[in-house]
Amino acid sequence: MRKLFTCLICLMVMIFAIGDKAMAKDILNKKQQNIVMISSYTANGDIENLEKALEKGLDEGLTVNEIKEVLVQMYAYCGFPRSLNGISTFMKVVNSKNDLKQGEQNKTLAKDIDKHNYGNNVQIELTGAPVKGEIFEFAPAIDTFLKEHLFADIFSRGVLTYQEREVATIAALSSIKGVESQLQSHIAIGKHIGLSDEEINEILKLTSSVNKGGEFGLGEKNTAYDKYFVGQSYLKPLTSDGVSSANVTFEPGCRNNWHIHHKGGQILLVTSGRGYYQEWGKPAQELKAGDVINIPPEVKHWHGAAKDSWFSHIAISVPVEGATTEWLEEVNNEEYYKLK
Repeated sequence: MRKLFTCLICLMVMIFAIGDKAMAKDILNKKQQNIVMISSYTANGDIENLEKALEKGLDEGLTVNEIKEVLVQMYAYCGFPRSLNGISTFMKVVNSKNDLKQGEQNKTLAKDIDKHNYGNNVQIELTGAPVKGEIFEFAPAIDTFLKEHLFADIFSRGVLTYQEREVATIAALSSIKGVESQLQSHIAIGKHIGLSDEEINEILKLTSSVNKGGEFGLGEKNTAYDKYFVGQSYLKPLTSDGVSSANVTFEPGCRNNWHIHHKGGQILLVTSGRGYYQEWGKPAQELKAGDVINIPPEVKHWHGAAKDSWFSHIAISVPVEGATTEWLEEVNNEEYYKLK
């Protein structure tokens, strides 16, 4: 009986081990990962790393025509100059290799197609409803270009699925400063056509490697303060003599606990991404690059990233003798996830 019991335990351990391996697979498949990095480096204008990403994409199974479609898609979201630079870089990569898999050819719309109606239907399929708004009434040409060119001419080319095109678009927009509203719109489209929250967060994490930590760099994992943070943060010290300052970067969804700076306060200079600052008893304040927060001493507060965006700020400690930080409870999950 004891032997039977031991065998059952071993069997259960094996089953759980197999299950853990199955669960450990990548959130995004290799094709999606490569599309993300190619799109992000193209949008960011990082030609050196784009060349490496293009080579990696080809080595891991992307066809020549799939990569061409990603780079063509980019011109609609980061402009002709970046798209043309990407295509030129890809030409160089292709010309240096032999026996590349060309893949499926792109399609074009029939000449007798009503492109406005066709594009409108594609737009509705992607968003789930007709798209209207004051901006389209103010500048009707934009609505025409979106429907007849973007959603008709480009999205009808095939080779990439609608979902793969949205993976590329979300990656590009998350790599460009000042387009948060467009990014949120395409995240919503991605979800509507089947991308999960986990997949979208993984796209945002991958693109963070293009512009980690804003202008000051990512730094190292903030292990010394792990117990005071929910999620992963990174720390890059900037100054220590006289005034102490550091660049702090939060992964999407990461925030620190409520805390109080005793005697000396703190100044936050937001350098990239989107996040929040909240004082006890007051509503949370949205933060983006260029915002400045002056935290007085003895005020209970927290700060961190939005749930769908990386976030970086420089933290400057006001130099006061005997200044300390008192760390308190975690931010309430339910309240945090209500933040837009």
